[in-house]
Amino acid sequence: MTTSSPRRLLIICALALCAAAAVTILATAGPADADLSSRIRTGQNRADALRAAVAAESARIRSSSAGLATAQRRLREIRFDVAAQQAKLGRVERSLVRARDRLTRLVSRQRAATDALRSNLQAAYRHPQPDLVAVVINAKGFTDLLEQAEFIKRVARQNATIMASARTSRAAVTKQADALATLQSRELRLASALEGRRERAQAIETALLSEQRRRLAGRAAKSGELERIRSRLSSLRKRLARQARPGIRTNPGGTAQAPAGAPAAVGLVIAAGNAIAGLPYLYGGGHAGFKDTAYDCSGSISYALAAAGLVSSPMASGGFLTWGESGPGKWITIYTNPGHMFMVVGGWRFDTTALRGGGTRWTREMRPTGGFVARHPPGL
Repeated sequence: MTTSSPRRLLIICALALCAAAAVTILATAGPADADLSSRIRTGQNRADALRAAVAAESARIRSSSAGLATAQRRLREIRFDVAAQQAKLGRVERSLVRARDRLTRLVSRQRAATDALRSNLQAAYRHPQPDLVAVVINAKGFTDLLEQAEFIKRVARQNATIMASARTSRAAVTKQADALATLQSRELRLASALEGRRERAQAIETALLSEQRRRLAGRAAKSGELERIRSRLSSLRKRLARQARPGIRTNPGGTAQAPAGAPAAVGLVIAAGNAIAGLPYLYGGGHAGFKDTAYDCSGSISYALAAAGLVSSPMASGGFLTWGESGPGKWITIYTNPGHMFMVVGGWRFDTTALRGGGTRWTREMRPTGGFVARHPPGL
């Protein structure tokens, strides 16, 4: 590195510091009211964006509420169906109880028939029945022969009946066991289907409620931020009004009067308009500065609005085409086009054309607004 390098570096740093200082001076230069107006415009843009976001959230919530109502209606239908299915399930369960009782009786009957058959077979094995020849030989007469022969027949019939009962009981037990298994399977399917439908409906309702709570919270946050910005805008306008008022005369007791309950800004605009209401018309009047001896349409309106801090410098009618917010306001409405403008404040029309009729810019008579663009200050 050469010996001139440190000196060059110091020179560059000094130039950079000077440039930064110049930028700072230029950034802070200018009237305070222009800075406030810029901050008001920035805040108003943010307020407009938030207002749109709140409206969008409200629309989504309404849509979500409609979806929630549909889900709740579906849930009621499902619960009604569940009640019907539960009643059906109850009937199946009662049938199951009866089927189990019958199966128990059939099993007992089968067991009794099997035990009787076993006892008869064991008895026949231990005490074999005499054959017909032995009965004839051992019979003590014809009557005794008939009695023994009838006894043998009764024993044979009883054994046959017991065998048939055992077979019938076994078949009935098998059939009843199959029916019981079918009922049990049906009961399980019904219970599973009902539980699944109930869980799905509950999941839909829970999801929609959660979405609605989330969107309500989001809207509340944006609404809170919007209120804070509006409060800051109000403070900035008051500061701007305090800075603008020293050069602006007002006349609270003039021709026009603010309606009862009107905001303070409306009273200030009307009082400032009263102060210049009788001054003559002059093209370009009031544009070199707020203080003048004659005013044109836009110059007089700029003067009145400046009293409430709604403008920081005189504006031409064309400049008002993008001023404030679109459409008529609640208290103050500007009607403008590139060639002329007038305004309506609290039911009073402030218009230089009214000078021809009564020597003042104020009149209660309205005029057609075709060909004019309506604008209004935010919040007014």
